[in-house]
Amino acid sequence: MKRYCLEVCADNVNSALEAQKGGADRIELCSNLIIGGVSPGRALFRLVKQYTDLRVRVLLRPRYGDYCYNAYEFEQLKEEVQMYGELGADGIVIGMLRPDGNLDVERMGELVTLAGSMDVALHRAFDNCRDPYQALEEAVSLRMKTILTGGQEVLAWDGRETLRKLQEKSAGRIQILAGGGIGEAVIRKLLPATGITSYHMSGKRAVDSAMEYRPEGASMGQPGRDDYSIWQTDSEQVAAAVRALEELLKD
Repeated sequence: MKRYCLEVCADNVNSALEAQKGGADRIELCSNLIIGGVSPGRALFRLVKQYTDLRVRVLLRPRYGDYCYNAYEFEQLKEEVQMYGELGADGIVIGMLRPDGNLDVERMGELVTLAGSMDVALHRAFDNCRDPYQALEEAVSLRMKTILTGGQEVLAWDGRETLRKLQEKSAGRIQILAGGGIGEAVIRKLLPATGITSYHMSGKRAVDSAMEYRPEGASMGQPGRDDYSIWQTDSEQVAAAVRALEELLKD
């Protein structure tokens, strides 16, 4: 049995293919990773399943921003859970907060029930909750499989002490999946410091656009973003992370 898990967050087919080439175990599929990721479309999901053999968990996030969702956004999430269950997703990745900063356990429970046999992971809404240790117990009570977290920091290395405590308190009841600036170098430091053997990375590199004609002043992207620099997973970064895990966990 494999002693580690490496998940790659991807928002296009090329990134999914690169993740598979590098030896990833699983894809977290989203769209618009540049803004932290929101729910992908069904066409992207179908193509990733067609062209890769990887397990696919689907990020369900109705919009950019906070994790306190209104009734319409919650309806969207329920529709998406049902849709991806019918399409054959291996899992979903969700998270909802109440205005007081605690997990919205009641509505998350509805989504878990709708998910049926799919794995359910708690995304980095966890890193915005008031009490991570209470949220850990609530996620366990909801029978969720995974918590994706940077230890309530943007970068997992900065949250390493919280990650260590979460790994200890999880006691094998739920997978702690470390995310936030993850790559080979961070894994080599973070695994010994925390005991965590499951990691989430994007392994991105900038790929130059195929466009030769590049007019100025007609951008549809965010201000300051280069429309002709496309972020994509790099199989070499994924492979380096795999090597680090295998070396650290060899008998």
